[in-house]
Amino acid sequence: MELFLLEHKKLWRKKSTKISVFLCFIYVVILGSILSFQWFSFGSSDDYTSNFGNHFDGYKMIRDSQEYSLMFGGELTDESLQQMVRDYQRMGSADMDAELEKTDRYLVNNWLGTLYPELEDTDNYKTMMSYVNPEKLTGFYERRQKAIEDFLEINDQTGAEKEYLLQIGSDVKEPFRYEWTEGWSVLLGSIVAELGSVVALFLAITLSPLFAGEWHDNTSSLVLTTKNGWEKIACAKIGTGLLFTVEFFVILMAGNIVSQIFFLGTAGWDMPIQVIKLIAIAPMNMLQAELYEYAFTFLGAVGFAGVVMFISAKTRSNVLALLLSLTVVYGPMMIVEYLPYGVQKALDLLPLVGSATDIFRTNTFHIFGEYVWSPYLLLTVPVLIGIVCIPFAIKKWSRRLRV
Repeated sequence: MELFLLEHKKLWRKKSTKISVFLCFIYVVILGSILSFQWFSFGSSDDYTSNFGNHFDGYKMIRDSQEYSLMFGGELTDESLQQMVRDYQRMGSADMDAELEKTDRYLVNNWLGTLYPELEDTDNYKTMMSYVNPEKLTGFYERRQKAIEDFLEINDQTGAEKEYLLQIGSDVKEPFRYEWTEGWSVLLGSIVAELGSVVALFLAITLSPLFAGEWHDNTSSLVLTTKNGWEKIACAKIGTGLLFTVEFFVILMAGNIVSQIFFLGTAGWDMPIQVIKLIAIAPMNMLQAELYEYAFTFLGAVGFAGVVMFISAKTRSNVLALLLSLTVVYGPMMIVEYLPYGVQKALDLLPLVGSATDIFRTNTFHIFGEYVWSPYLLLTVPVLIGIVCIPFAIKKWSRRLRV
């Protein structure tokens, strides 16, 4: 334990560690969450002095939007959808631009385009919500079910795969709970979902020198003379890397959650994710989806830490260890669109390469004759890869020290 604590203190004393944690916190929590809520995403528009075109009043706009959504009864039905469209058209005809910003206009327009394509006027450049006849917006849930089935057919997901996915979706409860949704859409679609790709960069910077740094600092010979021996030191380094990963993730998650509660509160946590994407099949509400995305990032980060420490133990160069570590995550992202679809899906199983937003999709893997919905594997396989790498990291580094 004493050796582990010394290694842990040694890691946190490094300037690169402190700078990485600080910069990542600034980027993820300050820029990606707080300023996104208050300014970039939800500030009222028409501030021409701002690079983002928004005022610094996101908190007020969010509260006003949440209050406005309560007019529609808390459930998404044909009647409430018609009322949303009717009220939007009323405000639009009266040039009430400030009031229009309180609506879920982007979301509702997406619903209309998905479920009522025959009502779209291709010669009208305005959004559907501004001209469609509200009386024709009927059969919302029947149309949604047909849209799901049509999407699966177009996506060539037929037969047993289609039945498997529809069975998952059969647990989605109707009618949907509805409150202001755009905040949750941004939260689940970018703020939490993109956390992993940012964490990977700073984890690689911090952990890649964990073993390789001993050669860089010419301390490998000193390690051989210590009373603890190579194996205990290696285990202490592995434990330090894993604990740092947990601490790093908790710092970022805590910052995001505090920001989320301050700006969004808890309103809308029990809405199904289908309110964001109608053809999603996952029987999850917003809170469950957020927990999944955090779990995806955390387990992926642990898996990635294991891979980085293995690479660090295998190389004697800090720079090479860092480059190889970054290649594990960002390499597939750069070349994925040029690869066959099956290879693309396989690469998603690497730590922090796949996307937490797969809970909104219908991707599957075909394993031993059975279909498995991708979020199940994206949650488990990356961390298993990291765990498998750990004993090899210990063995590889120890062998080098013996030589």
